Amino acid sequence: MPARIDAEERRQYVIDAAFRLIVAEGLEGLTLRKVAAEADLNIGSVRHFFDGHEDLLTAAAHEAGNRMGQRLMHHPVEQLRGLDGEEALTALQDLLEQVLPVDEARRMEAIVVLELIRASRTQTVFASSAAQMASDLHDIIAAALACLEVPNPSAAARQVSALVGGLTLDTVTPHGALTVYQLRSTLRDALRNLLSTER
Repeated sequence: MPARIDAEERRQYVIDAAFRLIVAEGLEGLTLRKVAAEADLNIGSVRHFFDGHEDLLTAAAHEAGNRMGQRLMHHPVEQLRGLDGEEALTALQDLLEQVLPVDEARRMEAIVVLELIRASRTQTVFASSAAQMASDLHDIIAAALACLEVPNPSAAARQVSALVGGLTLDTVTPHGALTVYQLRSTLRDALRNLLSTER
């Protein structure tokens, strides 16, 4: 690590280290001591920014969400307006793939977000972050479906959100052990069915 970095850079080093540890070991492996070693910092530097693994997991999940959000900015939902047929299907799939584990970077992000969601079931400290992520995703999907003139876009967005969640889980865990090809083909078939029946 460079000898001279500012506080925000140091905080980012810590978040990046936590991110890597969550991917490698899950929430159970996330300790301040391990994060400090991974970031090549002393534990006091880590404690300066984060009180414990709850803070670290939340920060790492927000980092994953921010990365997803940056990609989504390059796929504004308004670009879907007026599209139909295969063009609409491809555009919607491209949008959704920005938050799906279709490459290594997105796989890592998905794992971090899933760890937060999993933890939120029993640890209320994570509940608001998990709920906000779900709400943000729903809003983006609903807006995209509205641009495609899908009737009742909010209800349809709940279906698509559930599909995204299930595909993510089944791709990053042995539960489904989906390949990226299987993820993409399953997604496309489901979206084709949604667009053909709802429009």
